[in-house]
Amino acid sequence: MIAGLYRPGDSPIHRLKAAWKLAALLLLGTVLLSLPSLWLAGLSLLAVMLGYAVAGFGVGVMEKQIKPVAVILIILFAAQLWLESLAGGILLLLRFTTLILAAGLVTLTTRTSDLVASIERGLSPLGRLGVDVSRISLAISLAIRFIPAVGQIVSDVREAQIARGRRPSPLTLVVPVIIRLLKMADAVAEAIDARS
Repeated sequence: MIAGLYRPGDSPIHRLKAAWKLAALLLLGTVLLSLPSLWLAGLSLLAVMLGYAVAGFGVGVMEKQIKPVAVILIILFAAQLWLESLAGGILLLLRFTTLILAAGLVTLTTRTSDLVASIERGLSPLGRLGVDVSRISLAISLAIRFIPAVGQIVSDVREAQIARGRRPSPLTLVVPVIIRLLKMADAVAEAIDARS
């Protein structure tokens, strides 16, 4: 269902503990979504791109992270442009691109087992309150891997439409992608229930 994206390597980012990567991702998301600054969003995007270079990944790897969700990003940009302003659209585009690339970098440089174990350790104090920490950690790790999976679904739907002789457009992609996402969400929920 969700393919492993980990690419082995010996870069400083690969060697960094999963907990630090997750904390950095959480902090980046919080700061980006809390502070409406184009400069901050632009600098954050540059920092994430530098992270890809340090990890030994080229522009092609970044493109593979963004390309499948490019249509969704364009739709969101257009909606923001129409509802708010050009600056608002650019800010939204920078924020989402940065977060998608950052999540991709975490999954490319961290094994799933390390992600789950790290989340379980971080949430372990909640276990004393009766919270099922293993289910939560599995759900969070699946959510982190969800973005690249969404991109793959968009790509699959686009290819299927081309194979049928249809010309893909944002409007013809939306319904099949939403249906596939809902099916995937059901499968993830069933996997979490089966684990408990």
